[in-house]
Amino acid sequence: MTELRSAVSRLRRRLAAYPAEFSDRSIAEEELAALDALVADGGAEVPRLRRSLLLIAGAIGSVSALGPGLREVRDAVELFGPSPRD
Repeated sequence: MTELRSAVSRLRRRLAAYPAEFSDRSIAEEELAALDALVADGGAEVPRLRRSLLLIAGAIGSVSALGPGLREVRDAVELFGPSPRD
């Protein structure tokens, strides 16, 4: 939980500092806030975490400057269990 909260917090800060606007920025911000709340409440259900990760990746996936932060969040979600495809 701590690893995921830290990764989400770092990505939220990077996103807030990113100077350019892009069409799905608000989706990424909202989903990161929802993911943070989910983890804070202890409701870290793996399918919900993966859904949030997918939405965030879709929203900011083309912004290369945010890639490292997105990878950190993905790696932290992986700590909760492997993907159903694995």
